[in-house]
Amino acid sequence: MTTMHKTTPQTGFDLAAVPTGLFIGGTWRPGSTGQRIDVIDPSTGAAIAAVADASVEDAMVAVQAATDAGTGWAATAPRKRSEILRRCFELMVERKDMLAQLISLENGKALSDAQGEVAYAAEFFRWFAEEAVRLNGEISTAPSGANKIIVQHQPIGVAVLVTPWNFPAAMATRKIAPALAAGCTCVLKPATETPLTAYALAALFAEAGVPDGVVNVITTGRSGPVVSAMLHDPRVRKLSFTGSTEVGRRLLHEAADTVISCSMELGGNAPFIVFDDADLDAAIEGAMIAKMRNGGEACTAANRFYVQGGIAEAFSQRLAERMGAMQVGPGYEAATQCGPLINQGAVDRIAGLIDDASSRGAKVLTGGRPLDRQGFYFPPTVIAGVAGDATIMQEEIFGPVAAIATFASEDEVIAAANATEYGLIAYVYTRDLARGLRVSERLESGMVGLNRGIVSDPAAPFGGVKQSGLGREGAHHGILEFCETKYIAVSWG
Repeated sequence: MTTMHKTTPQTGFDLAAVPTGLFIGGTWRPGSTGQRIDVIDPSTGAAIAAVADASVEDAMVAVQAATDAGTGWAATAPRKRSEILRRCFELMVERKDMLAQLISLENGKALSDAQGEVAYAAEFFRWFAEEAVRLNGEISTAPSGANKIIVQHQPIGVAVLVTPWNFPAAMATRKIAPALAAGCTCVLKPATETPLTAYALAALFAEAGVPDGVVNVITTGRSGPVVSAMLHDPRVRKLSFTGSTEVGRRLLHEAADTVISCSMELGGNAPFIVFDDADLDAAIEGAMIAKMRNGGEACTAANRFYVQGGIAEAFSQRLAERMGAMQVGPGYEAATQCGPLINQGAVDRIAGLIDDASSRGAKVLTGGRPLDRQGFYFPPTVIAGVAGDATIMQEEIFGPVAAIATFASEDEVIAAANATEYGLIAYVYTRDLARGLRVSERLESGMVGLNRGIVSDPAAPFGGVKQSGLGREGAHHGILEFCETKYIAVSWG
């Protein structure tokens, strides 16, 4: 186990307890390149650790370890797998404070958000511990009466899991838990911005009783070649990816060469629609959650606010007051409500989006400029009167910026909301239930929050339409993503 023996002066958190080597076949090892990848604290811009840098050869060793463990894990009784997953849940709950601090350190998110992420991440193990023993098949009689039709769900095999930096615990467990519940083994490649959480979880899973080789974790500065090599290995049968649509498209091309089953949770451009008859207090509370959870660095974050004319001014002013009053600072400080962005590039990009919108007539109500301090900080920002052709209405913001436009009619706002290649999630606020359900059905979105600012739940199918992805995570759907359906025709009697 390779560690960086350092206690961060800001928090007193001892990083010596966090492994930083590759986790392959139940053992910790350095990468064969001999190189290391720095992990940066976004709150200061300083390196706090360095993790192993895997080569293509290391990735092939990880695939071999997953393959070697596959037969035994698939044959493990569902109840046994369930108990191991349940123990993973219990240990995550026991270590929730440590994991939250670690997430805040390497990701920058406010500690309260990090604590919420750990609770959410752990729930995937509790949910799929229960699903592991309920992977039911079917039996029926063929319409001709000639035979019986038996349908089974079998583990698909070795799965490559690629996760982003914005939810380093939850995006990993949302994939690992259903894979293990189905009887699959996996190789996890977390983002190099936030690898420490993944390695801490790997150690926790081993302590919980996950057999050697069932979960392997590798970090690499050569993501393209490493992931490509794994996808072209015939032993790999599944890819589950969360990240940008641009990268998702490239991975789909790669996976096509060997016809690998793909689950893709890609980008979003979520509309947040507020009708004149909405409960304004509820809409503001929902907006704060939908926009500012994780500081806006979430694929589910409200991106485009469409507010009907009669309530637009009141909504905009109140949202600006709430967001402008948020405490900005290092994520691991208890008083912080909005932490830093992940890196300087994110700060520069968001500043450019606001400049573009302002040049087209939009008005900044609060925030609007990067903070002049150490670290990667951008204040919570509200910008109103945003033109439909502004770049900020076309691209995923991924930061603490609420862009507000007004609308007059139901048909108008639905057309505007659907005028995007994305379709992950939408939010609708209205007191009229009939209208709320009608609009929800017409929105081209995989998920809708109707009078709710958050929809994520391990018991619900998470995923999008159009270029926001393929497949679903969570619910019973999530375990089926890691299964092959086998049909057996049999006659008896």
